[in-house]
Amino acid sequence: MAETMRPEIEMVRRSILPGLVAVPLAAAIGWSLGGTDVAASAALGVAVLVLNFAANGLSLAAASRVSITAVHGVALLGPVVRLGVIVALLFLLDGTAWFSPAAFGVAVVPGTLALLAYEARL
Repeated sequence: MAETMRPEIEMVRRSILPGLVAVPLAAAIGWSLGGTDVAASAALGVAVLVLNFAANGLSLAAASRVSITAVHGVALLGPVVRLGVIVALLFLLDGTAWFSPAAFGVAVVPGTLALLAYEARL
């Protein structure tokens, strides 16, 4: 008997194409508003957002194969760990000449809202 696709993995699979569209779109908007540095920062912000969503779905899918306790642990601690990685990335990139934290943040906020709306449809 074939195993059906885990719903978390299906959500990640369905988010790949919109994510691939959103990254260059953020770069184009960033470039039109502030040049290449802003474009790179905005694209990176959206890419991190999409990767964060994928990490969430894949970690929940892996935990669901272990136990409900593992799912609870991943659901509670996963966002803290992923947010820590994003904050560390911000601190590391803030020291570079090309990185724009404002463009990164401005891309992430509407991107998060769009992702939540898309996720609700899935």
